Amino acid sequence: MDTTAIDQALQTLKENKDRWAEWPIQEKVKVLDLMLQKTRSVAPRMVAKALHAKGIEPGTPRAAEEWLGGPMVAARNLRLLRQSLTEIARDGVPSLDDNKIRTRANGQVIADVFPQDIFDTLLYTGFRAEIWMQKDVKRDELRKTMGVFYQQANPKGKVALVLGAGNVASIGPMDVLYKLFVEGQVCVLKLNPVNEYTGPFVEEWFSPLVEEGFLRLVYGGGDVGAYLCQHEEVEEIHITGSEYTHDIIVYGPGEEGQKRKEKNEPVLDKRITSELGNVSPVIVVPGKWSKSQIAFQAANVATQMTNNAGFNCNAAKVLITHDAWPQRNEFLDALRETLRSLPPRPAYYPGAQDRYKTFIEAHPEAEQLASTETKDSLPWTLIPNVDNQQHDDVVFQQESFCNITAETALSASNAGDFLSKAVDFCNEHLHGTLNACIIVHPETQQQLGSQLEKAIEKLEYGSIVINHWPALSYGLGVTTWGAYPGHTYDNIQSGIGVVHNSLMFEHPEKSVVYGPFTMKPTPPWFSTHKAAHKMVPHLVDFETNPRWSVLPQIIWHAMRG
Repeated sequence: MDTTAIDQALQTLKENKDRWAEWPIQEKVKVLDLMLQKTRSVAPRMVAKALHAKGIEPGTPRAAEEWLGGPMVAARNLRLLRQSLTEIARDGVPSLDDNKIRTRANGQVIADVFPQDIFDTLLYTGFRAEIWMQKDVKRDELRKTMGVFYQQANPKGKVALVLGAGNVASIGPMDVLYKLFVEGQVCVLKLNPVNEYTGPFVEEWFSPLVEEGFLRLVYGGGDVGAYLCQHEEVEEIHITGSEYTHDIIVYGPGEEGQKRKEKNEPVLDKRITSELGNVSPVIVVPGKWSKSQIAFQAANVATQMTNNAGFNCNAAKVLITHDAWPQRNEFLDALRETLRSLPPRPAYYPGAQDRYKTFIEAHPEAEQLASTETKDSLPWTLIPNVDNQQHDDVVFQQESFCNITAETALSASNAGDFLSKAVDFCNEHLHGTLNACIIVHPETQQQLGSQLEKAIEKLEYGSIVINHWPALSYGLGVTTWGAYPGHTYDNIQSGIGVVHNSLMFEHPEKSVVYGPFTMKPTPPWFSTHKAAHKMVPHLVDFETNPRWSVLPQIIWHAMRG
C-alpha cells in the first residue's frame, strides 16, 4: 500500500482545519448554494451508475430507490443546513418558534421540527415529526444546545475520518456534511469498496469543499481504513457499518482485540461516533382493519423488507404481532402476496449468501416468496411464528442484512397490554437501538389514549416512526439519525452519536415521526408505486430549489402510482 497520497490528503486537511472552523458563515452558505446547483448535473449520472452496479433496470419503478436514497435526501440535507446557517448568521441559532417547544409531564422537552414550511405540508400531507431531548435538557436552555459549534468565540478545527457505508449512496456524503457544517471538522471520506464508484460523482458534487482543501476522498480496502484510523493527523472517526468493523477499529482484530474489548481497553485514544445497524422491529398493534388498510400496510411492510434488496440498516427484521388478533393471518397472507408480486433483486452486497444461509439453517420452516429466481438473487423470505421465548434466536440477536424477516406473536389481554409487552420485548431482547416502527389504526390509537405516548417514551430507539418506514427519519434531514443514547465502546449496539439533525441539537434522545395509517396516492418510496421513477427526478430538482412551478409534475406522477 502506497500511503503517499493519503498522507498528502491529511496534510492538506490539517493545514486547512482552522481556516474552515473560522470561515464566515456567509461563505459556508455560498458553498452549500454551489453544491445544490451541482446536484442537478451530478444526480442523473450518479443514479445511472448505481442502477448498473446494483442490477436495477433503468426506467422501472425500482429505479426510484437510487434517486430517493441518494441525491434526493442529500439535496434536502444541503438545503436545510443552508437554512440553519442563514438563521445562525442572522440570529445566532437555528430558528425554532416557542410554540414548537413543549414539555411533557415528566419534564422532558420536545421540539416540533416537521413540517418546516408550506411545501413540506403539501408534499408530506399528514406527517409530522418531533425530536425528544435527553432528560437533563431544560426548556429555557434548549436554544443553547443548538448550533453549539457556532457559539464558540474562537473555534478550533479538527480532522475527521468518515468511513462511509457501501449500501446507500447518500450515507457517506451526509455524514461528511454533519461533520463539516454541524461539528466544524474537515473530513477525509474513505468510501466502502462496494460503492466506491460513487467517488468521482461525490468529488464533483462536493468540489467547492475539495477545492478549498476542506474535504478529501480516498479509496481502498481494510488496510487503507486501518491506516487512516491510526494516523496521527486523524483526530475523530465516524463509522457507518457493522458492529464487527467497529470493534476491530476500537480494540484491534482477532483474539487480542476480543481480550481488549472484555477489558474495555481501546487501542485508539480518539472520539469515535458510529451508526451500526439494528434488528429493526415493526410492532403491529391489533385493531379492526379494512381490506384496503390491510393491503396498504402489507405494502408498507414489504417496502421495509425489500427496498435496496434488503441491504438497509433500517430494513424490517422482526414483525411483532398479537397472537389473538383476528386479522393476523389475513395481514400475513397479504404480506406474502405482496412479496410474491415483487421481482427478486441481485444480492449485490458481500456476504449476503452466507448470512442468508445462517438464518435458513436456524429456521428451515422459512418461507421463500419470490415468484422467480436468478442465480444472483435471493428470494424474499419470511420466517413466521418464531418463538419469542427463545431470546438468543439468531433472528433477535443478529441483523441479517439481506432479504429475510421474522415474525413473532405475543400473548396479551388487549391492544394496550400488547403494546406495553411489545415495547419491553424490543428493549430487552432485540439487538440494537437504531429505529423502530409502530403500526396502529387511528381508532385503536384513540382507544389507547396516553398509552401510545408512554410506549414511545419507553422505547429505547433513536428513531420511532408511527405507521411508516423509519427511513423517513433518515431522509427528512431535520430529524436525527442514530442510536438511542447511552451505548459504550464495549457495548456498542447501534452506535454512538447522531447525524443529519439540521437544527443542530446537541443532546437529542430520539426522533419521532407520525404518519397517516393509509395514504392516497401511494407514497413514492413504496415498492409498489408504479410511477415513482418518473416522479423522483422532479423531487430532486425541487429539493435543490423549492418552487411552485415544479409541483404539477410531482403531483402528476404521484397520482399515477
